[in-house]
Amino acid sequence: METYRIEDVVFAFPEKEKEALSHISLTIKSGEFITICGKSGCGKSTLLRQLKSILTPHGKRSGKIYFCGQPIEEVDQRTQASEIGFVLQNPDNQIVTDKVWHELAFGLESLGCDSATIRLRVAEMASFFGIHTWFRKNVSELSGGQKQLLNLASIMAMHPSVLILDEPTSQLDPIAASDFLETVKKINRELGTTIIMTEHRLEEIIPITDRLIVMDEGAIIAEGLPEHVGAALNRMKHPMFLSMPTPMQIHAGVSSGLPSPVTVKDGRQWLNAYMSGKTPVAIDIIEDSPKQASAPVIQFKDVWFKHDRNGPDVIKDLTFTVEAGQFYCLVGGNGTGKTTTLSLMSGILQPYRGKILIGGKNPLKMNVKELFTNNVGILPQNPQTLFVKKTVRLDLYEMLSQTALTKEEKASMIDEMVAFAELDHLLDIHPYDLSGGEQQRAALAKVLLLEPRVLLLDEPTKGLDGFFKEKLARFLQKLNASGVTIVMVSHDVEFCAKYGEICSMFFDGSMITTNTAIRFFAGNSFYTTAANRMARHIWSDGVTIEGVIERCQKSR
Repeated sequence: METYRIEDVVFAFPEKEKEALSHISLTIKSGEFITICGKSGCGKSTLLRQLKSILTPHGKRSGKIYFCGQPIEEVDQRTQASEIGFVLQNPDNQIVTDKVWHELAFGLESLGCDSATIRLRVAEMASFFGIHTWFRKNVSELSGGQKQLLNLASIMAMHPSVLILDEPTSQLDPIAASDFLETVKKINRELGTTIIMTEHRLEEIIPITDRLIVMDEGAIIAEGLPEHVGAALNRMKHPMFLSMPTPMQIHAGVSSGLPSPVTVKDGRQWLNAYMSGKTPVAIDIIEDSPKQASAPVIQFKDVWFKHDRNGPDVIKDLTFTVEAGQFYCLVGGNGTGKTTTLSLMSGILQPYRGKILIGGKNPLKMNVKELFTNNVGILPQNPQTLFVKKTVRLDLYEMLSQTALTKEEKASMIDEMVAFAELDHLLDIHPYDLSGGEQQRAALAKVLLLEPRVLLLDEPTKGLDGFFKEKLARFLQKLNASGVTIVMVSHDVEFCAKYGEICSMFFDGSMITTNTAIRFFAGNSFYTTAANRMARHIWSDGVTIEGVIERCQKSR
């Protein structure tokens, strides 16, 4: 039985000649697990929003979309609300009540279910999703992972036949993301719910995917079993191959003649077969070579912070130093204090005890111009907070409005930044109409226009495809080489391991360990890369894809 049938759908946003969706034809069967991926702005989210009428963006569409054999526009809103569940990218955008139990009941109340049915379904979902331990909490007390799980449970309480998820793990730490995806897998396996998901972090999702669909510039360019799609992307030399699971990428970099692995488990077995009869080669870790100490740029000494006078401490006795020109990564679970630490660095928040210095000065004693002009730049977790104008172009010019640059100099700087961030086709669009990845790129461009000496990044790779991550990394490395100090909070352990210099683990408001990137991830069980989980039984310090490939190639 078909859940969706999409026939030659073409969609364009108002006043746009370029099609956001170009002749999409697709059939999704009942009970299938479908993952849609592609570069940021390729049309993934636009396609998903066509599948529920109330979320369809304004624009011109041709072609047909059928839901359970009926044209989607003829399916009444109540049926769509109950049968088509939709989980948005940002968990805060979907929660509408103040209590966990009320959020679980809200959808059922809106559908007019009786009290007995609501009580039964709420209890059932709370038990199924493990929510019963925080059932009566305020929503504001929840972590990002708990909020997203609550969104999922609230939708599933309505017993939908199809569940659509738009990059649901983009704001979750690796462990929370893994737990969330395991729950989605359980819903598909045990309840038979059809799953349609878009995702950039494919490491965890591809092994449980029935069919992988790759989009580029509004069209489907590859479709089928994940291992077949990965091989096709590799043959095409398509940038999206950089988003494929680590075992696939390592296999592609090593001539073995063996079938391509998809999961870490498959990857370990493939590696064992490949290394059979070979002597593992050790490679010197360049990152651990002695480096001349630089002057401290950021200093925290015995810092304590709480949001409310009588509330719990969020930051506890935090002491650390970031040297000039370092690329410093902060990792850890949701709610451990990473983002709060960035806010303390920038002077947005003030500790009630301890000392913070930026370039030897207290940020609270600097005026706004001194702190943020050619000094400290901040990319917040939610890029929308930076947008204040009606178009991306005006937003970029707004960032330079207080400078003494000439009109020509401003135009030159903006042209250079637009080229870097690939924003040329987005300049006349409202920032809120961009995809999550496009908003991230536009916000980063705004911050970099200030030419900061200290760059604070909160989840900069969120919503970005593998191709643009590589481009961002090269740019950050260039900034780093010119003396810019970078402090990055991230759940993207692969990115931190490959490009970071120093990594620290946050837990319960403080740092519990700090080391060079390779040593840091080589010593962890869960907060480590897929490459390390795949190869650590042979090379404990094999942390990056490139590192494992090099070790394989040099082993004889």
